[in-house]
Amino acid sequence: MSNVYSSETFDERDEYPQITQADLDRATFRVGLKPAPRKRRVTILLDTGLVEYFKAQAGERGYQTLINDALRQFMEQNTLEEALRRIIREELHREDASVGA
Repeated sequence: MSNVYSSETFDERDEYPQITQADLDRATFRVGLKPAPRKRRVTILLDTGLVEYFKAQAGERGYQTLINDALRQFMEQNTLEEALRRIIREELHREDASVGA
């Protein structure tokens, strides 16, 4: 990045140090003021029908974003479902233990 500006209002050199790749590597990606995880590029083979479905549903959002959202919802739903099943099992076990005592 250059510290020199061509604009008439910025004729003087900038007082701030030049940003390096190391600075960018240490940076925290944020959405608003909250830190947000970065996305990772992956290559995945999907059925043609799936891709066509998500493209048709996505509109202007982009089908990859829609696929990402669908996968996130699936992950969160399964996590919640597993937690509820564990809690119900624990409660049933406690009830069985108190009845048998």
